[in-house]
Amino acid sequence: MSYADTMAALNAKRTQIEAIQAEMRELQAGVEPQEVADYVLAGWNGPVRLSDLFGAKRDLIVIHNMGTGCPACTMWADGFNGVYDHLAARAAFALVSPNPVATQKTFAASRGWRFPMVSYGDSAFAEDMGFREGGEPLDDKLGGWNPGVSTFRRDGERILRLSNAEFGPGDDFCVVFHLFDLIPGADPSWRPRYSYAQETAQ
Repeated sequence: MSYADTMAALNAKRTQIEAIQAEMRELQAGVEPQEVADYVLAGWNGPVRLSDLFGAKRDLIVIHNMGTGCPACTMWADGFNGVYDHLAARAAFALVSPNPVATQKTFAASRGWRFPMVSYGDSAFAEDMGFREGGEPLDDKLGGWNPGVSTFRRDGERILRLSNAEFGPGDDFCVVFHLFDLIPGADPSWRPRYSYAQETAQ
């Protein structure tokens, strides 16, 4: 297929995707929020409640991250770090992972992350939100933990969950895969890494 014909076909598909996205936004706008508990999490300066993460904002975005053992989750977080100022202008934003606070501090400093972070600690937050499979020990291992995002709204003394979505290759929350999609024949063995310094130097 010629370049022009391919672009025309792709643009037609993109128009279809835009229409579906508009339908999804309409569905989201009509959601009946789910009330959730004010979970106690492990903050960098001591215990914090979910309600504390809102700060002065009405809305809150929480990233469910699998922790330092997952280079893919690290790549997602690197992306959020780059647009953190834009996100924080609209809603409070925090990343939560199973790692202990001390581990989070060291890893965040090594990545240059600027957003707030908390640990699941001993809470049931991840499991209740659907981002942890039951039966796994509460530690910082990959087993049992799942990545994604939940959004919340503060309504007086209540905390309401507005939406959630899982993260995975090709999703709408990481630009890397969409840019790679524009390169026919890209290396299918590519995987996210913590650093590409050695590969770049070759």
